[in-house]
Amino acid sequence: MQVFTSITEECVNEIKRKASSNRFPRLLLFPEGTTTNGRLLISFQLGAFIPGYPIQPVVVRYPHVHFDQSWGHIPLVTLMFRMFTQFHNYMEVEYLPVVSPSEHHKESAARFAQKTGRAMARALNVVQTSHSFVDYMLLSKAADSGQENPSLFVVEMANIQQSFHLSSSDALDFLDRFLSMNPDPSGNVKIQDFLRVLRLKPCGLSEKIFEFIDVGKNRKITFREFLVASAHILKQPLFRQACEAAFIETDMDQDHYISEQELGASLTPAIGSLSTNELRGLFNLFDGDDDGRISKGDFVTCLRRNPLLIGLFSPHFMHKDLDPNAAAGFLEEIV
Repeated sequence: MQVFTSITEECVNEIKRKASSNRFPRLLLFPEGTTTNGRLLISFQLGAFIPGYPIQPVVVRYPHVHFDQSWGHIPLVTLMFRMFTQFHNYMEVEYLPVVSPSEHHKESAARFAQKTGRAMARALNVVQTSHSFVDYMLLSKAADSGQENPSLFVVEMANIQQSFHLSSSDALDFLDRFLSMNPDPSGNVKIQDFLRVLRLKPCGLSEKIFEFIDVGKNRKITFREFLVASAHILKQPLFRQACEAAFIETDMDQDHYISEQELGASLTPAIGSLSTNELRGLFNLFDGDDDGRISKGDFVTCLRRNPLLIGLFSPHFMHKDLDPNAAAGFLEEIV
C-alpha cells in the first residue's frame, strides 16, 4: 500500500474529483515538476497517474536560433528580456494519442507514468532518464553550498525512491550531512571527515561502517554511496524496533532518559572506551534539543537522521524483544 502525506493525498483527491467530472475543464498538469534543457525527459511525479484515468499527453517544442525560452533556470527578468529581443518566439504544441492504464491487470501509477513518459520521449526524440525533480533540488542545494561541480550530487532519485521509498526531505537532509563532511572537488569524502561529522572515533567498527558505504573500496565515498547506504538501513523492517531496543538497553536506570554516563557505558562494548571529548561529541549529537539528556524521541530522531549509527548499538540487537534470527540478519547488513 502506498502512503501519501496529507498534502499529496489532498492533491490526488482533488485531481480525481475534477478528472472524473464533466463539470470541470480538462485538467492540465506538468508531471516533470520543473524545466530542463530539452535534451532529455526526466521521471514524472505520480500525482497525475495515481487516479488511473486516461492521459492526454501533450509535448511542447520551442524552435529557436539564438535563445531557447523553454529553459527556465535563469531569472524571470532575464528570460523576458531575451524573449523581447527576438523578432519571433515560436512554440509548437503536439497532441499525442491518449494513453490509458492497462485494463487486463492492475497497473501501478509508476508503470503508468513510465508508459506515458516513453510515448512523450519518442515524440520528442529524446531519452527518458531516472532523474526527478528531487535531483534538481539536490543540484540547487549543492550549488548554493558552493560546490565546484554540483552535478556530482545528482543521483537519479527516481530509482532510489522506487527502491527505498525515500522522501525528498530525507534526501536533502542526507545531502546536508554529506556536504558537512567537506567533499573534495571530485565529490568524494575521506574517512576522517566522515568520522568527524558522525562523532566517531577511529576503531574497527567505524572502519566497518565506512566500508559498508564504500562500494568502490577506494577509501572514499560519494554522495550516492552515502545516500544509498543510509536509505538501505532505514528501509530494514527491524530498524525502528532496533532503535527502541537500543534505547531501552541504554536507559539503564529506566527513567526514560539517557545520561552521558549511560551512553558511554552502552557504547563501550562496541567501540571501546571513549575520551571525555569523544563521549561529549556523541552525546551532543543525540541530544537534539540540548537539554542535557537524551529522550526516546531524541534518540530515534538522531538514528533516523544518521541511520548508520545504529551499528554502534549492535550488542543490544539480541534483546529479548527482537527475533534473534531477524536481528542477526539486520546486524549482518550493517556490520
